[in-house]
Amino acid sequence: MPSHDINESVTYRAMTEQDVPAAHALSQALRWPHRAEDWQFVLRLGTGFVAEEAGAVIGTGLCWTQGQQASLGMIIVSSSHQGKGIGKELMRLVLEVLGDRTTLLNATPAGQPLYERLGFVATGTIHQHQGTMNAVGPVALAAGERLRPFEPRDIDAVTALANRATGMFRSELLKALLPIAETVVLERNGEAIGFSILRRFGRGHVIGPVVAPDSERAKALVAHWGAACAGSFVRVDVTGTSGLQDWLAQAGLPQVDTVVAMARNGVPQADSTLQQFALINQALC
Repeated sequence: MPSHDINESVTYRAMTEQDVPAAHALSQALRWPHRAEDWQFVLRLGTGFVAEEAGAVIGTGLCWTQGQQASLGMIIVSSSHQGKGIGKELMRLVLEVLGDRTTLLNATPAGQPLYERLGFVATGTIHQHQGTMNAVGPVALAAGERLRPFEPRDIDAVTALANRATGMFRSELLKALLPIAETVVLERNGEAIGFSILRRFGRGHVIGPVVAPDSERAKALVAHWGAACAGSFVRVDVTGTSGLQDWLAQAGLPQVDTVVAMARNGVPQADSTLQQFALINQALC
């Protein structure tokens, strides 16, 4: 049975792929860059709900489990239906799915008070950089280090790096992401120590995740895509502690927005010797 809001004309149900065109229209109304293909990708990886009124989708909310951790996002309510508790009910539904997992989300300043009432606490910031990328020169690496294309044999090593850098279980996510993307691996004396991924998204391409031991190697992993992406639209979402903001601006990717990183039921325990400098996206983190 669908659940009902206080406004009984609004009903809630599980989201299906048939809802993607309506969800895409909602995000376009907010001027989000997501293509229908981007919606399909995130929905196939997780669980979603829609709010409906008179057969029309007026809200969405999705979540993704990653072991004992999770993330949630794509919380959208049409502008004509905001302020009626619909977003809160969509949040209740996704949090019911996630239970007591450590859960991450990225909040706008307007949404932060609601998430705080639901038990989320601020843990940092995420900075959105985008623009027409310059032809970035290569960044020097240490002796014994090199960048090379991803090979199928790298899947276990790349997954282990992603898990260590985030404290989350990212195997299923990477299995879905790698086939639709290009990946470069940072290697030291034959051992993978970092990687970055480039894929189609929104108006052009997105670089992320980027996992590396330090910011200089993260720059090298981003700069690798400079030749392929020079003159085209690129987006990168980096952590507030990345140290990449000024360098990205010089590469033609200025900061255009900042959101608040938040967590509920603790924070994932990441490896302190490794860092995720750029996200997959703000929903999947």
